[in-house]
Amino acid sequence: MRKGQVSLEFMFVFAIFLVLLVYSVNNVTFTQNSASVDTLRVQVSIEAKHMANAISNTISQVYAQGPGSKATTYLHLRYLNDQSTLQKAYGTNSSMVVFLSYLNGTYVDIINPSNPTLNLNETNTTRRNVFWSEALYKKDITTNSTVFPDSITVNGTTLYGLSLSPGSLPSMITIVVEWNPSAPENWTFQNATIRINIKPGG
Repeated sequence: MRKGQVSLEFMFVFAIFLVLLVYSVNNVTFTQNSASVDTLRVQVSIEAKHMANAISNTISQVYAQGPGSKATTYLHLRYLNDQSTLQKAYGTNSSMVVFLSYLNGTYVDIINPSNPTLNLNETNTTRRNVFWSEALYKKDITTNSTVFPDSITVNGTTLYGLSLSPGSLPSMITIVVEWNPSAPENWTFQNATIRINIKPGG
């Protein structure tokens, strides 16, 4: 009796394991328009928003401390540094880039540079590719070509920013923000580090 009971318990546990295994395999298949793609898109969106928050919070910290201050933040990436993940999430075969810009806060845009579109509509999760986080430092530098090395043109409007290829992004990036009054306002990405110098009033 005890032996049969153990056998039934084992079969029950095995059946549960099998169901979970089938669900897991289906969940990582990422068939277009499937629930797994929706889940992946949400995960990408959360990470993009987290990146915007990390940059804006670091800028806010430096701005609040005043001239001469400096702050560093470390950000772990799992999705934004994987080209195939972004392509699956947005249903495209085109190469995607992570485009950073700044208007009263940090914008993180996930775009196809050959056909850039920006969609901040929170109700349209299928096409939403723009994520923003407000900062204490209020300034519009989206049209300033001296601050940013890259640009995109959307509907005839040129926006400047920092274009990051997913392949160039490691799993851990460093965000370094400083307020050096003697240096120009600047955003760069080199050696796994986003370096930002703010210049209020300049």
